[in-house]
Amino acid sequence: MSKSIAVNAGSSTLKFKLFDMPSEEVVAEGTIERIGEKMGHAKIKYGDGQKHEDEEPFADHGAAIKYLLDQLIALGIVKSYDEITAVGHRVVAGGEYFKDSAVINDDVINKINDLAEYAPLHDPAELVGIKAFRKALPNAFAIAVFDTSFHANMPKMNALYSIPYQWYEKYGARKYGAHGTSHRYVAAQAAKMLNKPLEDLKLITMHIGAGASITAIKGGKSFDTSMGFTPLAGITMATRSGDVDPSLVAFVEEKTGKSSEEIIDDLNNKSGLLGISELSPDMRDILAAADKGNEKAQLALDIYVNRIKRYIGSYIAEMNGADAIVFTAGVGENSAPVRKLVTDNMDYLGIKIDQEKNQCHGVQRDLSAADAKIKTLLIPTDEELMIVRDIERLKKEQAN
Repeated sequence: MSKSIAVNAGSSTLKFKLFDMPSEEVVAEGTIERIGEKMGHAKIKYGDGQKHEDEEPFADHGAAIKYLLDQLIALGIVKSYDEITAVGHRVVAGGEYFKDSAVINDDVINKINDLAEYAPLHDPAELVGIKAFRKALPNAFAIAVFDTSFHANMPKMNALYSIPYQWYEKYGARKYGAHGTSHRYVAAQAAKMLNKPLEDLKLITMHIGAGASITAIKGGKSFDTSMGFTPLAGITMATRSGDVDPSLVAFVEEKTGKSSEEIIDDLNNKSGLLGISELSPDMRDILAAADKGNEKAQLALDIYVNRIKRYIGSYIAEMNGADAIVFTAGVGENSAPVRKLVTDNMDYLGIKIDQEKNQCHGVQRDLSAADAKIKTLLIPTDEELMIVRDIERLKKEQAN
């Protein structure tokens, strides 16, 4: 039986999930962290709840990947490298080059390299992972799955900013969005739950984790999305500000003497829940502190919920209604209090949840009250599964 591996490479991390195909059974998953540092950490889960953990230095991604592949053999998960016949890589920025996942070749690698300026924290690291796996598994079928591709064909009225048109034509300045693989997966699952063709539905999918984005899906396609030219735009996130007036950058630059790059870094890493609460980027900490009367934690929570409601309302208006809203990702899947706060006082739109059904986490469930006109669904995301399904789809397309 052949196996496919879904890979997500960060600047100092490597996450993976290994599937038996075509059964889609997960046979192993794990992470390697602190690549390039003095001491790295590896964790592999496999079999019937078995775990393998190790601490040793990983000089680079190549060393981490060789370690991973050797451990898969040592632990009896695969008999040889050749058993892994396909690799799917998550890549953040696909720009306007990639409107679908792509089979990796030299041209695709060159284009990902060209797109590095659109996601400087992600694409270069992902490219290192692609090259390292290509060297380790030269015969494996390899694809790149782009976070942005699902949003690439949004209507221009939603994709473009009200800026000089030549900025778009010359520099590609437009809304690219993110989390497309997750939005695509939960939308397909929502259609199954509602027992309707995806093409007939209007959905609002909410990928709410440390990074968070909300997408309006109409006719099975991305119609609008909250993240913008970069993942900084949209709703309040763990450490990202979400939408701000761009003039704020020049204002703070003048007041503090910081460079625009430093201010953008602050908006990415020191804002959001962390910035407002001055406490933590973690929603669990914010909820606990707000319950104890911490005013800044309460304010952070209020702003967070307000921004999500704002996007839900605007997308219902844009699409002239909705069939369902979907919660997914870390906070969306696991925080019943946040789901309650987001859906409170939305009855007038037809959104109403059953509070007993809402007392759950990490399970696929219809949370809607009996008299709700718009369904509220909880769907755990599975981007890795979507990646290996894209592998199978592109294999078939190439064979034909």
